[in-house]
Amino acid sequence: MISYAPLFRTMKEKGLTSYRLGKMGFPMSNYHAMRRGRHISTHTVDMLCAILHCDVCDIMEYKADSDV
Repeated sequence: MISYAPLFRTMKEKGLTSYRLGKMGFPMSNYHAMRRGRHISTHTVDMLCAILHCDVCDIMEYKADSDV
C-alpha cells in the first residue's frame, strides 16, 4: 500500500498549507485524492517534487498490508 504521509510531513516541515500548494499550481483535486489515499499518476508525483524541491521519498512511501 502506498502512503502519502511523508507528503504531509514535508509540507508541515516547510510551513506549506494546502491553500499555498494550490496557489503554486498544484491541482487541489489531486491533493484531496492523496488525502483520501487514492492513486495518483507519476506526473503528479513529479509535479510535487518540482514544487517542493524534494525527492519521491518525501512524497510517498510503501507500507506492506497488514494482511500479508
